[in-house]
Amino acid sequence: MPLSALHSNSRNKSLNDVSCEVCLNQNCLIKSSLSTALDSTFVKSKNTLKCKKGQQFIMEGAPVNGLFFILKGTVKVFRTGINGREQIVRFAKEGEIIGHRGFGTEEYYSIGAIALQDTLLCYFSKDELQEALFENPQFAYSMMLFYANELNRSENKVKSISQMTVRERVIDTLLYLHRKFGDLNGFLKLPLSRKEYADYAGTTEEQVIRIFSALKKENLISAKGKKIGIPDVRLLKQEINDHNYFLDI
Repeated sequence: MPLSALHSNSRNKSLNDVSCEVCLNQNCLIKSSLSTALDSTFVKSKNTLKCKKGQQFIMEGAPVNGLFFILKGTVKVFRTGINGREQIVRFAKEGEIIGHRGFGTEEYYSIGAIALQDTLLCYFSKDELQEALFENPQFAYSMMLFYANELNRSENKVKSISQMTVRERVIDTLLYLHRKFGDLNGFLKLPLSRKEYADYAGTTEEQVIRIFSALKKENLISAKGKKIGIPDVRLLKQEINDHNYFLDI
């Protein structure tokens, strides 16, 4: 379903609607600003959108209409590279913002976003957000700090990746997923295809398969279908200790 259709569906309030006041996502920028910065009119202006697994809700190159906050679920954020190849920028979970890189600076989204599982999104239009930023200096300051942290994280990631081998980038991807999503029954909680690992690590699916095979032989990972486990995180960290693996969360 395209973005415009999602917006149309959002006009009909449903049982999935959750007000910001009772939302449990304490890491959400809107939630953390409620008591000091945001008035009830702005908070009540949001829409709640429901995305099915595999549904794209931001089209790369589409006009910027607003920001999305993940209420529940997991999202893949990507850009299209050379020869139409997909490059995964990051994976996002509850409480995180989607589409912020285009907000306020560009007319079009520079990324696309797809739900990796059934996902609920809180949506604020561009006009509503801009009005809230003008009227609430503390909220504007919180947004400024958020963008500063995002820029610092991006710069550190570029620096680290440029100095890593392909094997180290794949290991870094595994550790990133473990830090961010944790594990379940001995396997990473977010199961990905080998192609998705490759698209995030900036390599090929064939390279990922070969590296996973080598890591399994070294007892650094375990595998069962799409599921990947890390028996000893400490040992895997030692593989890329020189690159400050913890910079990207």
